[in-house]
Amino acid sequence: MLDVPLLIGGQSCPARDGRTFDRRNPVTGAVVSRVAAATLEDADAAVAAAQAAFPAWAALAPNERRSRLLRAAGQLQARSAEFIAAAGETGAMANWYGFNVQLAANILREAASMTTQINGEVIPSDVPGSFAMALRQPCGVVLGIAPWNAPVILATRAIAMPLACGNTVVLKASELSSAVHRLIGQVLQEAGLGDGVVNVISNAPEDAPAIVERLIANPAVRRVNFTGSTRVGRIVGELSARHLKPALLELGGKAPLLVLEDADLDAAVQAAAFGAYFNQGQICMSTERLIVDARVAEDFVARLAAKIASLPAGNPEAADSVLGSLVDASAGTRIQGLIDDALEQGATLVAGGQLAGSILQPTLLDGVTDAMRLYREESFGPVAVVLRGAGDEALLRLANDSEFGLSAAIFSRDTGRALALAQRLESGICHINGPTVHDEAQMPFGGVKASGYGSFGGKAAIEQFTQLRWITLQNGPRHYPI
Repeated sequence: MLDVPLLIGGQSCPARDGRTFDRRNPVTGAVVSRVAAATLEDADAAVAAAQAAFPAWAALAPNERRSRLLRAAGQLQARSAEFIAAAGETGAMANWYGFNVQLAANILREAASMTTQINGEVIPSDVPGSFAMALRQPCGVVLGIAPWNAPVILATRAIAMPLACGNTVVLKASELSSAVHRLIGQVLQEAGLGDGVVNVISNAPEDAPAIVERLIANPAVRRVNFTGSTRVGRIVGELSARHLKPALLELGGKAPLLVLEDADLDAAVQAAAFGAYFNQGQICMSTERLIVDARVAEDFVARLAAKIASLPAGNPEAADSVLGSLVDASAGTRIQGLIDDALEQGATLVAGGQLAGSILQPTLLDGVTDAMRLYREESFGPVAVVLRGAGDEALLRLANDSEFGLSAAIFSRDTGRALALAQRLESGICHINGPTVHDEAQMPFGGVKASGYGSFGGKAAIEQFTQLRWITLQNGPRHYPI
């Protein structure tokens, strides 16, 4: 069992009232982590520590910030085994956590490369003798709220570019992966960023609304970023707006993968299986809608069903498990309700559908219509549905018939045709002849519609985590009308 204290001002500490909560392995029920349950006063203290650390961190030369972030990236990667050992919090496979650590280290390296790219500009002025500049400066304290499903990647993403831009950070850990999120803070602390530069708060599940509201309302918090469900994202966005805090929101998705009639079906099947079922479909970019030209649909479905047969889900520690567990049994119950609703209304179960506790076999349904909940609702599980259309325009209409717009993919041998379609897809991300699940540290990552707004990643994130200021220098006399 892992003990998970708070990290405030460089110090490991319990909650002020000594409360803790337990996170259990969703497969075995064993306690994986015993986590400090922060009070409102702990939340205040974390922000105060970040505020106190801000002047020195913001004043660091950019290459010094870079060297510290690079050191943190190396240490994070070197401690991969510790992160993998905490995978029991979510029931994920070891290979998923290993990939998480690799990408998270790259996110820190990319952020490090950005410390000298925070540029301003000189703007011509109509006022004689006025030298006008637009400067980007750090904002202050940034609140990052990270989810459990890709815990190393998304918690690191929540803090890396804010740090590169000269801000200090309070990370609110997920109640479902607190040990991993706390370990990220510890790695950054031990890498020498400085006391209070990164602070990590964990809270009991029932305390989350009050803790989040307290953190957002704190006057020292100047920016908010959140990755998670659209339902909670709306709450975070509303709270941030109430306090006039800009928020970067990366929310839910229901990614479409379009298969045109000229597609390489074997390649499309491989991408669809990976996109729909990797990490049990618990990725914001997971492929949930397979939108297939009717001329090749039967062939595509048969090939995908054969692929699914080679992807058994089970205990992540079992040698024959290719896929692991859902985050908990209640997720399985919720997803089973979506599957049952579709089957009751005439959908066909092509593969999977068997649920045992938190283990759900990869599932494929055909004949899904817009009357079924699975047509619109995000399953966030190993479930994909087949939607058939006649021609490119029909496929495009089906793809855009969603409140979500995060990731998408198009398979076609005619790349020009696919690119033309990609420009009309309502999504923040689109991959041609590649899976919907794809992330790189330097790429702009964000969605549209109910999938949120703003972008993480590389240069795109500089705008989110700096304040643009107009500064002028008057050379010589200036004329005034009075």
